[in-house]
Amino acid sequence: MPPPGLSPAEPNAAPGLDPRLTYVELVWIEGRIERWIRFGTEVFEQILDRRRRLLGFAPGAVFAFVRWRAGGRGTVLSRIDILRAVGGDAGCSTVPGVTPGGEVLLRQSGWPRVQRVLQLIDAVEALGVAPQYVAPDHWRQAQNRLAAGREPEPYTPARHRAWLLRRQVLS
Repeated sequence: MPPPGLSPAEPNAAPGLDPRLTYVELVWIEGRIERWIRFGTEVFEQILDRRRRLLGFAPGAVFAFVRWRAGGRGTVLSRIDILRAVGGDAGCSTVPGVTPGGEVLLRQSGWPRVQRVLQLIDAVEALGVAPQYVAPDHWRQAQNRLAAGREPEPYTPARHRAWLLRRQVLS
């Protein structure tokens, strides 16, 4: 059965998978590979095996995908991507573990930068706002300011109200 609000998949879709969704493969191999979702609302979940799950996000959904991998001498990959799921044949950026990919709102690598983004997410949650409902422009400005070595502007209740009003007017 398709997720709420979506019609059944086209006949050419992979068995059981809706081609309009963005899929993220999560992996947890203790101490070696960790791929997890920090925030976002999935509309599909499938357990692949005891270490892997597949999540599906509806077009337009915003989510944070964290990837970490260790090698023989410690961490070799630490990355966070805040993405907006794309629909159908929309253009997107490729991200390992995300099919077909997504619209990148923020992308940081290296543990200190990933930690900083996690702190930004925590600050949004402290306002009582779910990060997936934050104005996408907030994540973009955070990306740009971090890339420039500057402190991102904080997300505020006033900015969130403005975003909600803008969405209401545009819909």
